[in-house]
Amino acid sequence: MTENYAESGKGLAADANAEARVTPDRPWLFRTYSGHSSARESNKLYRSNLEKGQTGLSIAFDLPTQTGYDSDHLLAKGEVGKVGVPISHLGDMEALLDGIPLDKMNTSMTINAPAAWLLALYVATAERQGVRRDQLSGTTQNDIIKEYLSRGTYIFPPAPSLKLIADVVSFTYREIPKWNPTNVCSYHLQEAGATPVQELAYALAIAIEVLDRVRPLVPEEDFPTVVGRISFFVNAGVRFVTEMCKMRAFTELWDDICRERYGVEDPKLRRFRYGVQVNSLGLTEQQPENNVYRILLEMLAVTLSKNARARAVQLPAWNEALGLPRPWDQQWSLRLQQIVAYETDLLEYGDLFDGSPVVEKKVEELKAGALKELAQIDDMGGAVSAVENSYMKRRLVESNALRLAAIERGEQPVIGVNRYTDGEPSPLTAGDGSILTVDAMAEKEQIEGLKKWRESRDAAKVDAALKDLKAAAEEGKNIMEPSIACAHAGVTTGEWAETLRSVYGEYRAPTGVGGASSQSADAMAEIRARVDKLENVLGTRLKMLVGKPGLDGHSNGAEQIAVRARDAGLEVVYEGIRLTPDEIVQAALQEGVHVVGLSILSGSHVTLVADVVAKMDAAGIGDVPVVVGGIIPPDDAKRLLESGVAAVYTPKDFDLTRILDGIVSIVEDAHKQAA
Repeated sequence: MTENYAESGKGLAADANAEARVTPDRPWLFRTYSGHSSARESNKLYRSNLEKGQTGLSIAFDLPTQTGYDSDHLLAKGEVGKVGVPISHLGDMEALLDGIPLDKMNTSMTINAPAAWLLALYVATAERQGVRRDQLSGTTQNDIIKEYLSRGTYIFPPAPSLKLIADVVSFTYREIPKWNPTNVCSYHLQEAGATPVQELAYALAIAIEVLDRVRPLVPEEDFPTVVGRISFFVNAGVRFVTEMCKMRAFTELWDDICRERYGVEDPKLRRFRYGVQVNSLGLTEQQPENNVYRILLEMLAVTLSKNARARAVQLPAWNEALGLPRPWDQQWSLRLQQIVAYETDLLEYGDLFDGSPVVEKKVEELKAGALKELAQIDDMGGAVSAVENSYMKRRLVESNALRLAAIERGEQPVIGVNRYTDGEPSPLTAGDGSILTVDAMAEKEQIEGLKKWRESRDAAKVDAALKDLKAAAEEGKNIMEPSIACAHAGVTTGEWAETLRSVYGEYRAPTGVGGASSQSADAMAEIRARVDKLENVLGTRLKMLVGKPGLDGHSNGAEQIAVRARDAGLEVVYEGIRLTPDEIVQAALQEGVHVVGLSILSGSHVTLVADVVAKMDAAGIGDVPVVVGGIIPPDDAKRLLESGVAAVYTPKDFDLTRILDGIVSIVEDAHKQAA
């Protein structure tokens, strides 16, 4: 029976609701962070996603590209096309964007140390399409400072890195006025363990450092325009009320900084503009279907509050703790965005939280904590100084240790991990097709294409362009125009980066890992007693090498293992990131270690582990057990174990104490077998 809404009084309620509504907002940009295998394969994926309703591109680059190496470099082995698309030269960029009109596309590029170079390739590609620079819109992440704290894809030391950021900023506001030249990125800070207060403070400190560096480079009357082009890229965790309040705190703090520190009067230029990818750190390998709910709740944190709503959203896929998402998985995440934007009435109302005493109290609490932390960083001389003295890095390691310990103790519930762990098998992960696998031929084909590119170009033009680039760097000039000239001349990614390395130097991070795990003495006492006993048997302290072969810079897990191992009484040799298999084997030999732990999250585990194991055998230390940690699919884990790896740890192995217990047992067993 049809109900008479007017007679029932529901019509009046509907009218009242209509009064509360405002003109519907345009939805945010829909993006999916993607790229893999090759430029041509990624182009197919982009065009398919755009046809499904994606409204902006978000390009993921592979690790060689992110760290300034060509695909045929020694360190690139096994890494080409794994976590993103390889871009070695202008031909790759043209293939990547083939058929995509750049004057109509908003493109985000997650690139940092070589951001100036990838932007140069993008501009050159647009110019080849006949598109003017001022028609381009998009974003280069270009936040190199946070790379020293989280992802490790730095190339140069902090000071010249800051200069490169400033070059891009001071170039784009004139030449590409619709471009966001730096996307100050707190996303990876949270992935490295940052609390909401730390995420606020560290991101704002980096933005201040960048603007202070740019200010003398532009006319005073242009500076407010420069400030208005700074954007942010944030993270949103599952505690979505706190995360929503964090976003409101960001908007208020940024408005204050722009007005009080930089004298920006126009409210539009003080607006906190941000894009977001919600939290990947909290996605679980166990019961991965639960990740869909986590992603939705995290998305609400950055869309519910109109006054602090994201300008662009990209969501991880439900299975990213298992491996590389397939196109269908990305489509599922895209559909989630579209349902929230188009089926719900979210965009029809003003801010839902204005005037809420609960929200106001939490926002003020977060702001107070962030301002206190900002003052401390300012006293040190700013964000670069706080990177160079390792202050921010130590704080993140400590925060991450507290987070992991709380999960282990059950104080921080994670459904399917430390609570309600029993459940039905997921049909989503049945069979071999639950993740995407990069074709092993992709690396070979990329290297062959790179060799042909080098052979086909005009060597004299390349040499001249690189000479001009080096001169600009040596003279302290803006490197953007020389970089665009290099792109047109056919210079490769590795050649561009190597030229600047010769001027700026290369950064090597300190390898010490401080801090304590925050585990209780009782939790570690039994393991420590076994380690003490084992010392009497071995004649020396149990020594573990923790190394990261290849280009994966996500060192958080390796650092936490190192911290916990020291808590357990082991002597730890932590060699840092970006090591060749030869370097790891040499360190194992020289240090006389009893176990080698390899951490690889880039998907290159099969190639790199096999290389390390083979070289250990050749060096006469094949009896030293090897353990591996990373995002490793079950079939690959089985393959590694069959090849002689002693243990494989994946995100489901969240209990670090249990991992250390297992590693000590492995060494005990290895010694018994040797005896």
